[in-house]
Amino acid sequence: MERVSAGDREFDEVNQGVHLADLAAGERASMSYWRVEPGERIPPHRHENEQIGYLISGRLVALVDGEEVPLEPGDSYVFPGGERHGCENRGDEPAVGVGVLSPPREAPDWGEQAAGGAESIESDD
Repeated sequence: MERVSAGDREFDEVNQGVHLADLAAGERASMSYWRVEPGERIPPHRHENEQIGYLISGRLVALVDGEEVPLEPGDSYVFPGGERHGCENRGDEPAVGVGVLSPPREAPDWGEQAAGGAESIESDD
């Protein structure tokens, strides 16, 4: 068994105001701890990984194929592989949550992903 504590991990800023810390990972899934600052967003994109998440605190608006879906603390969500998705924090406090990708994503280049240049992600922005 591998034990990974969020308190032992440092956040990387993967996009302006978007912070990510890797947690436990196995052969078939990986988990991350994330924070989206007020007024910031994860641009709409898609990847082949199924993504499941849980919002711990704050509020987000998920952007899913042109629709807006509000997320509040305690909400969980799933984006099937290939579904276009992103989010915006329109509130006044950071949104914090955990996400699971299956299969695990190989060490992505977040700078390229935000610009739409990585093969594993297609950004529409």
